Amino acid sequence: MPEKTAEKQKQTRPLRSYLKVKSRKGWQEHFQPQDDYGFFGPGSVSWKVWGYPTSYVLGFARSVTIEHLDPNLAAAVVQSGGVKYRPHTRYGRTMHYFSLMAFGASHPTAKAADVLVKVHSKAIGNDPVTGDTYDANRPSSQLWIHMTAWHSILYCYEKFGPGPLSSQEEAQYWAECARSAELQTIDPETVPRSRAAVREYLEDWRPHLAASEAAQDMVDFILPLDVALPPNLSRAGRIAISPIVWMLSKGVAATYPKYIRKMFGVRQGRAVDALAVILNKGYHALMYRSANMKFFMMNLLAPGAMQVAAPAILGIPAKNPVTMTPREAQEKYGFAEPADAHPDFRARQHERVFGKGEKPSDEGLEESQQHFGAMNAAEVQEEVRRDAAA
Repeated sequence: MPEKTAEKQKQTRPLRSYLKVKSRKGWQEHFQPQDDYGFFGPGSVSWKVWGYPTSYVLGFARSVTIEHLDPNLAAAVVQSGGVKYRPHTRYGRTMHYFSLMAFGASHPTAKAADVLVKVHSKAIGNDPVTGDTYDANRPSSQLWIHMTAWHSILYCYEKFGPGPLSSQEEAQYWAECARSAELQTIDPETVPRSRAAVREYLEDWRPHLAASEAAQDMVDFILPLDVALPPNLSRAGRIAISPIVWMLSKGVAATYPKYIRKMFGVRQGRAVDALAVILNKGYHALMYRSANMKFFMMNLLAPGAMQVAAPAILGIPAKNPVTMTPREAQEKYGFAEPADAHPDFRARQHERVFGKGEKPSDEGLEESQQHFGAMNAAEVQEEVRRDAAA
């Protein structure tokens, strides 16, 4: 086959190439068991909520858009440029990390969290909105990201999924949220542990939020959700999946409270809200019952996250059926607590940016590829192709 023809076929990969129909047993045989159950395990509320299909598009997209109302985070995202020039891999890598946090085995997750501190050490600089500096490793910034994620995942589970948790389940969910905070630079004692405390936390943040031009631009870019699709997806594939993408996008917008809609400039009426809720409820209920639909979407958007989450979703027993806390894992495997990790490296990054006026080193970002996935879209799709052929 001529080289140009082969390249053209590669760049117009049809939608069907992302799906191979299997029985549930076939899917179970497709994935390898995890080494252990990580930090939650079977019976945890985190696995119940984060494992429901509403989490990895609706909940995740809600979280990452609302996060941009923190001007420090918006400045960090704009400075890195990753969302704009590689949106598919940025989405997939972030989902990969969150999948590790929720479902991953203890050692690779603790290692990924350690590397993430180095990645975030690159996200430092001057915030043009506040006139202050920003640092992605700052505990208050990490707590904002953490709480918007856990709150959004639960909110979408309740709105578009099975409905509210029991009071006992909800208490356990927020306790598990606090446990997972040990993977970040957050002081776990600052994590809200009830719905009322979470609402108070989010309300306390409102005076600090800013719908800057940068934030609005990023939300305009992300909210249509088509940017998360593989860049080599064929035109026919994009047309075929566009009704689902539209439905998901409207579903995310339907979750925003009035003040956030106003800040984002989102104008979506009650009729569209109601339609989005109905359509998304039915769609996600069907996806929950169909492993093929579920893994089709996960493989399309974030194949690395699928490899991590699938064993838990399918009930594949771990090699060693134990759980531990992140602090126990950090001690066992020799990792520092995130707040204290890599002080020399972080100091060098600080000196480069604030002392010398240079760009930060990409060392941590490059190292992260073996833990969160490749940054290059072509490499990601080659991994998908090899997996599909296995």
